[in-house]
Amino acid sequence: MVEKITRVHFSKTICLAILGFLLAFPIVAQEKPELKIGGALRFNYNLSSWKDGQKKRGGDFGYDMFRINAAAAYKGIFLNAEYRLYSEDFGGGFLKQGWVGYNFNELDQIHIGLTQVPFGIQQYNSHNWFFNLTYYVGLEDDHDMGVKYLHTGEKFEYQLAFFKNAEELRFGNNTETSPNRYSYDITGRNKEVNQFNGKFIYKFGKESASRLGVSLQYGGLYNLDTEEMGDHNAFAAHYEITKGNWNGKAQFITASHNPENAGGEPTDVVMMAAYGAPYEVAADFNMYSLAISRNVPVEWGPVSNLQFYNDFAFMQKKASGFADSYMNVTGVLVSAGSVYTYIDYAAGYNHSWLGGNFVDDFSKGNPDAKWEARFNINIGYYF
Repeated sequence: MVEKITRVHFSKTICLAILGFLLAFPIVAQEKPELKIGGALRFNYNLSSWKDGQKKRGGDFGYDMFRINAAAAYKGIFLNAEYRLYSEDFGGGFLKQGWVGYNFNELDQIHIGLTQVPFGIQQYNSHNWFFNLTYYVGLEDDHDMGVKYLHTGEKFEYQLAFFKNAEELRFGNNTETSPNRYSYDITGRNKEVNQFNGKFIYKFGKESASRLGVSLQYGGLYNLDTEEMGDHNAFAAHYEITKGNWNGKAQFITASHNPENAGGEPTDVVMMAAYGAPYEVAADFNMYSLAISRNVPVEWGPVSNLQFYNDFAFMQKKASGFADSYMNVTGVLVSAGSVYTYIDYAAGYNHSWLGGNFVDDFSKGNPDAKWEARFNINIGYYF
């Protein structure tokens, strides 16, 4: 009797195992790799107050950027990549982002590669085509090489990351970081290394969805001349609210850079670069930004929505004698099917991209500077 029971039990186990395998096999067999390809083609018109020749000819209209996006997934592992091609004067072609990720569950995942640095309001601390002043000092939509852990809960979100360095395009022993990149990083005789980031978000409210958070950043600055390690750090407190068609973003940042430069080299400025062009940035500063937008749904042929916005930022430089920088962009985003058009009036004071001398507007600046402005229309087809 015992032997018979044992045989029956064994037979049921085998049958259940075979049945389980057969039931599972079709699911595995149906799992196929996913691949999505997208991109955009953009053109740009601009008319700048500080360019006399351009004003006489009524502005310039030309090529802005072509990009390819790829998203892939298979067995819980996924890929996200974006390659952009600008004109040679703006750095040519480079990878904006490119990382491999893995979902541990519905709430937790990990990214490895060239991934967005978890700092401040994301994805953008702005609504306009120019971004906000935070972008031009490497603290908005920055991407570096490293590993990032993300947790997205109902009430809380947090991200922890370690970045070995900024995106590296030159692998020589003492080569400077290439300025041909999408996001602003330290360049010149210093290199960003071994950076740690932490970001925490508390979410509350239903009709008025709010995101209150803090961000921390600390990393090394390796000097190619002295071969010594300096450091840099930043802290941000940020709040974003969405209520109906309205959105608001408010943020405070304090940042400090302490390079170990060679004798005679200044330590109150650092070099940063993107789009093929380096400039100076004040080593220590506070930054305040406020952005607001409102969506207005319309039915004008292909036009379905108008998003009106105003984005403002103020850079308070801590070094004695340095003149502060300001930026304000007022505009509207016109959505028409796959075509998105930004119409912006961007004004800047001691701003490298808005009428300054470019090299030192974000560092010592000019106490006698005046506000300059650029009227800009960016037309993009996104697919």
